[in-house]
Amino acid sequence: MREVKNLLYEQVSRIGKALASPKRLEIIELLCQCEKTVETLARDADVSIKLASAHLKGLRAARLVGARKDGRYVYYRLTDPSVAELWVTLRGVAEERLLDLQVALRSLVESGTELQGMDRESILKRAKQGEVVVIDVRPAEEFAASHLPYARSMPLAELKQRLKHLPKGKPVVAYCRGPFCMMAKDAVSLLRKQGYRAFKLADGVAEWKSSGLPLEQ
Repeated sequence: MREVKNLLYEQVSRIGKALASPKRLEIIELLCQCEKTVETLARDADVSIKLASAHLKGLRAARLVGARKDGRYVYYRLTDPSVAELWVTLRGVAEERLLDLQVALRSLVESGTELQGMDRESILKRAKQGEVVVIDVRPAEEFAASHLPYARSMPLAELKQRLKHLPKGKPVVAYCRGPFCMMAKDAVSLLRKQGYRAFKLADGVAEWKSSGLPLEQ
């Protein structure tokens, strides 16, 4: 019986081993947005294609990531929504338990850029009523795969040229891939310099879905 019990724990530990890499966690976060090629993952995670392929091999061995071929390209995706929930839960526990992570996250927050007194349901309600404008600053293909209700697609690279489409009389809430993503922070900084009342939403689609809230495609 001890051999069987050891085997059970060993199998579960395969998941832990597969996740025991900062870059693999980042790849999972990227795949929470939509399926991507190894070239796109390498670019977004700032690693070589060779290293991205090695990380994907480890994640596929643990059955956390799957793949499909379309012509010349291979597209990688999470094998199940529970993998995204695992990432959100793991990061949440780390934020609660690790002081160094808490300090690092606080250092990213600029005064006045975080939402105060507005929970997720309140943001959703106010967006539906047109009281706030929610913008998704991720790449357009990630928005197309899944996005928050009532959000507008305004990729960060295009935001400066599209400011005329945003009303200055309403608060603007920007979000991207989650708490570790810098795109929403950069968007808020740009908007505030242009006179907008802009705020950063720490959530991405993975956090939103993990909380049981609806998404749109």
